[in-house]
Amino acid sequence: MTTAAVYLRVSLDSTGEELAVKRQRKDCLEIIERRGWTVAGEYVDNSISASDARKQRPGYDALCRDYEAGRYDALVCWDLDRLTRQPRQLEDWIDRAEKRGLHVVTANGEADLSTDDGILFAGIKLQVARSEVRRKSARQISAQRQRAEMGRPAKGIRPTGYTIDGDVIEDEATTIHRIFDRFTNGDTLKGIAADLHRDGITTRRGGLWSSSSVASILKNARYAGRSIYKGADVGAALWPALISEAQFAAVQARLDDPRRKTRGVDTARRHLGSGLYHCSCGLRVKSSSGMGNGFNRYTCRYTCFYRSARPIDDYLLAVIRGRLALPDLREMLVKPRDESALAELTAERQELRHRMKRFEADYDAGLIDGRRMKAATGKTEARLNEIRSQEAKLLGSTGPDSVFAAEDPVAAFDGAPLAIRQRVVDTLAKVTLRPGKHGSRTFDPSTVTIDWR
Repeated sequence: MTTAAVYLRVSLDSTGEELAVKRQRKDCLEIIERRGWTVAGEYVDNSISASDARKQRPGYDALCRDYEAGRYDALVCWDLDRLTRQPRQLEDWIDRAEKRGLHVVTANGEADLSTDDGILFAGIKLQVARSEVRRKSARQISAQRQRAEMGRPAKGIRPTGYTIDGDVIEDEATTIHRIFDRFTNGDTLKGIAADLHRDGITTRRGGLWSSSSVASILKNARYAGRSIYKGADVGAALWPALISEAQFAAVQARLDDPRRKTRGVDTARRHLGSGLYHCSCGLRVKSSSGMGNGFNRYTCRYTCFYRSARPIDDYLLAVIRGRLALPDLREMLVKPRDESALAELTAERQELRHRMKRFEADYDAGLIDGRRMKAATGKTEARLNEIRSQEAKLLGSTGPDSVFAAEDPVAAFDGAPLAIRQRVVDTLAKVTLRPGKHGSRTFDPSTVTIDWR
């Protein structure tokens, strides 16, 4: 006795009444009855498309599993394109019919894979399907590139801060500003993620921020108003930029720090004096744990001496807070950003981009050969990298100003991430550690020299 599975599918059921599925079921059951088969099971995917191979089809997946388990030896569906629209999947069913004896029959009478004519028809349909997939893919790629070159938002998943049409979502845009500003001012990826988590700010999908999710935001040139296609900048975007191109360039310069590309190296420091204080020999100190007792110590590369970290940090923080509380601080330290220099660099970048496009046009027109094209673009790209470094210096030099220009500098300092606090201290003074008295458990402030800048 032949046992038959029934597969029913419709791409869109706007009413939810399964009317199309019911019509398919009636036709399929009539075939099973005429042939004297018995129904082994029914598999339904209502309102689920088969055009996207990534889309889950529970009924289809169960159909495949049950065939491999030997639970039926015939398959009835209304049409082959109800069964699948994927050439690879259709080819699998043809192989099961030809090589493994599976009876595949369609209710519309166009294909019966138990016959030679049915297999021939399915093979032709397979080639047509493959050709359509290739044409559809080519159309989609062309349309995506055209949209990108016109500066329009890409179809699909929207980036944080924008709607799918490129309109700004204000609360998400505030988070984007926060991420870029904190990183520009010296904060680390981990520090930014922890700061967002502490304030209860989640990702667009409601998840927790991580170093990688923060980095993905910082690397996205769309926030600087640039249209990107397959990783390449193809021109200005029509959607509003959330940050300036200068700030984006400065961020990329920091992200390109070679230490960040070394696996296993964390560039974030965990203690105030690490990489900030000087040893009496002139080298910068680093932190180390003390003999497994949980206390951190400072020492230089040559281990001239060890100093307990906590009393030094507590003393220095108290001194720095006192300096920040003086009324002359803002006048002495807050310097206006050189906006004219940033504007000149931005204008030069735009001109260099136009120049690159002219090189490409000349090459396409046969006016220059590949060697000259490579030489010309190489010089231009080198200058673009120089501009990015200069912008990073101009923007990065203003990091401590978020503390100095605050209404309450002391509170701003206490609330700032470690990286910015270190830069504030380094801007105010040079701190040098000297050996303490051997065996003494009392902190001596005279062993910490603070030279105000």
